[in-house]
Amino acid sequence: MTYKIDHDMHHLKQPIAIANWLFFVAFTVFIMVVIGGITRLTESGLSITEWKLITGTLPPLNEAAWLAEFEKYKLIPEYIEINGPAGMALEDFKSIYFWEWIHRFWGRLIGLVFALPFFWFLIKRAIPKGYGVRLSVLLVLGGMQGVIGWWMVTSGLSERTDVSHFRLAVHLLMALFIIGALVWTALDLRQLARGNSSKSKLTGFGLLVLIVLFLQLLFGAYTAGLNAGYVSKTWPLMNGSLIPLGIDWTSNLWHTLNNDPIVIHFIHRSWAWVTVGFLIVLAMRIRSQCRKASIAIHSAYGIQILLGIATIMTSVNIVFAVLHQAVGALVVISTAWGVHLLGRSSSDGKN
Repeated sequence: MTYKIDHDMHHLKQPIAIANWLFFVAFTVFIMVVIGGITRLTESGLSITEWKLITGTLPPLNEAAWLAEFEKYKLIPEYIEINGPAGMALEDFKSIYFWEWIHRFWGRLIGLVFALPFFWFLIKRAIPKGYGVRLSVLLVLGGMQGVIGWWMVTSGLSERTDVSHFRLAVHLLMALFIIGALVWTALDLRQLARGNSSKSKLTGFGLLVLIVLFLQLLFGAYTAGLNAGYVSKTWPLMNGSLIPLGIDWTSNLWHTLNNDPIVIHFIHRSWAWVTVGFLIVLAMRIRSQCRKASIAIHSAYGIQILLGIATIMTSVNIVFAVLHQAVGALVVISTAWGVHLLGRSSSDGKN
């Protein structure tokens, strides 16, 4: 009898330990989103023109190495057309290099924080049945994110003075998807530890909420990539107009929706209210199950609205803009929590 109790306790501790690890990995990805926002807003993303997975772990360690990196940067359009004529000095280059190096270093760190415990749990056969494939997919997605990041950087190394906003959107949305998937999997494991082996299912309304939020995040990424936040510093009207002036309608509608900074800014600030409406309904539906999750959703979108307005009205002040991106990740996390609650069976707990 004692052996059975001990065995059952050990069986329950395993998913809790893995869930806690996944929550920690999600936290490290959240920090990465913040660092990525700073990197973008300081125009630092193109400062490292090569991708060296191992040797690139260390920054330049002497003046000669710094000068060599600076010479490589001088060959790309961003320096030739923008920073060179502005009189960029080596010290200025070191500043932008720092943020891109931190961004890449943190990505490597996330890889270790995920991979090492994953293989440890795998060797110990501690991963519950049905979760090995999901965790393996998350590991692959993390590796792909590094490749996507470099793919994004390459778009600004030869012909453009910045990165493609499409590639930036893929990079950011992948990071947010990984956060959501980590949280979702961790919540499934916590339910398993409580004795409920059935995984949460994605309901129809839950899927609709995620689609609505995806569109808002997509246009947020476009806004960032095209510097569309600068086209208006007034709210609630855009430069005094409900429908903004200056839209270029000479191209087809699809091209305009995906490339015109004025249209993208307008959609991002307008679709936000549609998103908020769905999040309010989501929070109301789960309130009886978990009041904490409902409060988290309300708090996240409420703060996000205020930060979005502050970002616009301060002409993209870096502090407000970085916080806006950070809280965007919190909106994703709280929404994943809420949608997960919707899809649980009636026998599940309330947390």
